[in-house]
Amino acid sequence: MEFENGQSIYNQIADNLSDKIINEEFKPGEKIPSVRELAAEVGVNPNTIMRTYTELQSKGIIENKRGIGYFVQSEAPLRILEERKRNFFERILPQFIKEASQLGISPEELKKHLNL
Repeated sequence: MEFENGQSIYNQIADNLSDKIINEEFKPGEKIPSVRELAAEVGVNPNTIMRTYTELQSKGIIENKRGIGYFVQSEAPLRILEERKRNFFERILPQFIKEASQLGISPEELKKHLNL
């Protein structure tokens, strides 16, 4: 996994796992890799993965079944999509509109490129 600057590694790993859940690589109720397995796979310290899993647990995306491992929650895909939509409308869209305005792009020009 390639990491980018500007966002913490544990958040990038959480986003990657969330992508896999949305794309049904990990389905609700399915076991995900252990902390050690994922740490070895992505080449990070197990503490980083533990932080990732703690964050995903707090959002209700995964759950820990003690002694068995971590599993995808039944509502995980919906929760991920809701959070990403909220992020889009609160952060990405306002920045997009600001940028378009600064560039002098008209609503008509935007509409043409958005295929609406």
